[in-house]
Amino acid sequence: MTLSHDVAGDGPALLLLHSAVCDRRMWDPQWQALIDAGYRVVRCDFQGFGESPMPGGPYNNADDVTELMGTLGIERATLIGSSYGGRIALETAARRPDMITSLVLLCAGSPDHVPSDTLRAFGAREDELLEAGDVDGAVDLNVDTFLGPEADDAVREQVRLMQRHTFDVQLAAVEEFAQVRVEVDLSRITAPCLAVSGGKDLPDFREIAIGLPERLSGARHHELPWAGHLPSLERPEVVTDLLTRFLRENVRDT
Repeated sequence: MTLSHDVAGDGPALLLLHSAVCDRRMWDPQWQALIDAGYRVVRCDFQGFGESPMPGGPYNNADDVTELMGTLGIERATLIGSSYGGRIALETAARRPDMITSLVLLCAGSPDHVPSDTLRAFGAREDELLEAGDVDGAVDLNVDTFLGPEADDAVREQVRLMQRHTFDVQLAAVEEFAQVRVEVDLSRITAPCLAVSGGKDLPDFREIAIGLPERLSGARHHELPWAGHLPSLERPEVVTDLLTRFLRENVRDT
């Protein structure tokens, strides 16, 4: 299936992959700036998020990403992924290194990460609230967990609306299909990679970012000491500048 998406601009292709707490609207603060910087920018909703419907059968998000690239005639692209979108970026780059020119990972997950007790406890509490029908409580839990102290009231409301929409779409599904898990060898990634962590994020995501330079030859780590889990929303101007500087150094017309 072709994911719901937006595409604009000219130049080297960038594909923006959203967090599981959000949908493609999370990239609003960076969208026009990246277009103006000279890139063809694509953002999409994973299945069951935003405007993309729930899966109609077993699916794989990395496969959906490469299918979207093919639909748009994009042979090679930079992937910019936030949280869960970063996990999908890593899987895509490992499985199709020929298609990915560079990576920016903002507080990313990883396909082979074993969750800490802290992250497991969050998931268990979210499940409890949803099973009890307290969707608003589950939304608040996500907003409180994944936004750092720099997020203002407008950003908190934006994330609340995106997370609530995601829950509404997913809870309304008559049948739920599992994502097909594929064994991933991250050592196959050849693209330069910027792994960003937040100093006030959950330890899992800091651990992943800090460890990537030891696993990927082209990776470097950069910590934002003020950031929670969604720095591109918490201090959008800072993250936009970080992205454009990395892209200038690592992305060329092909």
